[in-house]
Amino acid sequence: MSKANLKRIDAVRDFNRAYTRRLGVLDEGFLDTPFSLTEARVLYELSEGEKTASEIGAALGLDAGYLSRMLDRFAKAKLISRNPSAEDRRRVVVSMTRAGHAAYAPLEARSRDRVGAMVATLPAGAQTQLLEGMRLVGALTNANANAPKITQRTHRAGDMGWIVMRHGALYAEEYGYGPQFEALVADICAQFLKNYQPKSERCWIAEIGGVPAGSCCLVRSDAKTAKLRLMFLEPWARGKGAAQRLVEESIAFAKKCRYEKIILWTQSELTAARKLYERAGFKLVATKPHADFGKKLTGETWELKL
Repeated sequence: MSKANLKRIDAVRDFNRAYTRRLGVLDEGFLDTPFSLTEARVLYELSEGEKTASEIGAALGLDAGYLSRMLDRFAKAKLISRNPSAEDRRRVVVSMTRAGHAAYAPLEARSRDRVGAMVATLPAGAQTQLLEGMRLVGALTNANANAPKITQRTHRAGDMGWIVMRHGALYAEEYGYGPQFEALVADICAQFLKNYQPKSERCWIAEIGGVPAGSCCLVRSDAKTAKLRLMFLEPWARGKGAAQRLVEESIAFAKKCRYEKIILWTQSELTAARKLYERAGFKLVATKPHADFGKKLTGETWELKL
């Protein structure tokens, strides 16, 4: 294993140790209650409604035997009841009893209080950063039980700076583009903000699970022509259909604005992007070699007639 990978692993482990210690999850009784962290998680699942043991185990990644023994202890303490399902008598559903809700209530209250006290020490802007960072960690590690929702929104304050930063870092890492490329993206973003015409132009941000994952802009070239610009998608977000949705949204908006065609400029080595444009109906109309980004490239102009 390389030194770089070892450093990444150690960094994640250090964060896990520090954060679990900060929340007190290593205490013998979680949040000064009789329950361990795992028991508290099981009770939380049941507090939201009845479930089968297999559903609880799948949600929390627990061994079936370990969970069964835990549920036996809960049943003996009269915290839960187990009964055949009304829809399927072969299935046994686990429900929290009134005593179970009473036992769980202090744990829920203390958990909210502890996290609330931790977050309250931060300024409003830092609280926003914290939540954004947590959403990003969840998206990158597939921590969410359900498939994250793909959404699109128009740009807001700060998005153009993010587009410049991610374009510069991503294309340097994946394709070796120099600072000239980042400068070009910065100029495009600056001109978009200075000359923005909402009736005929748009910038969309794709989000996956609430985390910014890509962008696409449609800008006016002339009365009949729109340009597709700043199209990119984060590596972790690829293969989920977000890029296709961005392009489709751009085409639909261009038609609404009564443009007659959309043009775009890309590079011959960006094979995934080229395939995306081709599937959307764009046609390659011109090529030209250049070295604008610190390396030899072939620029391509593509066109879609509406």
